Amino acid sequence: MIKIKRVETKSDWNAFVDFPWEIYKNDPHWVPPLKIAMHDLLNVDKNPFFKHAYMHPLLAYDGDKLVGRAVGVIDDAHNKFHGEQTVFFGFFEAIDSQAVTDALLGEIAKWGKGRGMTVMRGPANPSTNHECGLLVEGFEDTPAVMTTYNPPYYGKLLEKWGLTKSKDLLSYIIDSRKSKFSDRLLAQAEKLKQGGAVTFRTVRMNEFDKEVDMILDIYNDAWEKNWGFVPMTNEEFRHMAKDMKMILDPNLLLIAEVRGEPAAFALALPDVNQAIKTIPSGKLLPFGLIKLLWNLKGPGKKKHLNRCRIITLGIKKKYQQLGVGPILYLEYLKRGPAAGYPAGEASWILEDNVPMNRALEHMAGQRSKVHRIYDKTL
Repeated sequence: MIKIKRVETKSDWNAFVDFPWEIYKNDPHWVPPLKIAMHDLLNVDKNPFFKHAYMHPLLAYDGDKLVGRAVGVIDDAHNKFHGEQTVFFGFFEAIDSQAVTDALLGEIAKWGKGRGMTVMRGPANPSTNHECGLLVEGFEDTPAVMTTYNPPYYGKLLEKWGLTKSKDLLSYIIDSRKSKFSDRLLAQAEKLKQGGAVTFRTVRMNEFDKEVDMILDIYNDAWEKNWGFVPMTNEEFRHMAKDMKMILDPNLLLIAEVRGEPAAFALALPDVNQAIKTIPSGKLLPFGLIKLLWNLKGPGKKKHLNRCRIITLGIKKKYQQLGVGPILYLEYLKRGPAAGYPAGEASWILEDNVPMNRALEHMAGQRSKVHRIYDKTL
């Protein structure tokens, strides 16, 4: 019989964070998370997300053996913004057992329903502003930075429990060494730039706090109507920006200005998963940090880092008809290879975002992965 235990003690949290090594010990594509980062993400005293959200972390045992884990999350900010009563599930890991899956998800559903929730959605780790989605296509590639990875059997387990597709999130690989880009898009980009209305620049690292405030303003304006979007508080955004600053390549954070006014931004990060994969223990001490810095900033970079991930792109509503979005991607086609990243993953793109999917296809983007968000009515 499967027993569900709420995570409460330090020992419980260590078991929770360590469990994926049991699931992925023979998987060549899995990238082990940095354990210190996972503990920080789930620390309700350190992560400002938990100022408007609360969670129900769980472990599943078969006798004395740990066989699964998951977290239920109720985000008051999401529910208020969307007018929903949704409980999210995330951080799901389990052996290939329907009994384990049913027990974990059933407990989260019960917890959410007891608090008035009417829909269960996920995976979200812990929200749609973080890593989310279940990988359902593209298992043959190492996951890019800040994207999820899982065994193929997870989809079967979740669907048999009763979850159904809500939305697919698409990923594209753009490789400057192989791709031929649309002449029409190139001409459109050149026309915009020659007209002088739109200019592009990289982030000003010496004014980083001021730049973060400006990007947050664009982000919340641009994404307001997007599916799953929840405005981030200033504290949340700064917390995330502080973490990203450690791995940020300034050449890959682009600002578009229209007649001098900030109008759009695009953020790509070096795919640090390529470097993190060289630390199979997930521990930065005693030697992991040295190895990570060697491969991220030092001589090992050329060997281990050859792609980036374009994570987000935001355009203020009043400028969205200018066609700036595809042009920002085209800027990466020039700047990425020059900065040492000949290939990039653009992700995630909502499956029904027709203009952006079409633009990526015109840039010879090859669809590489599909992540799925699931729903179930409670």
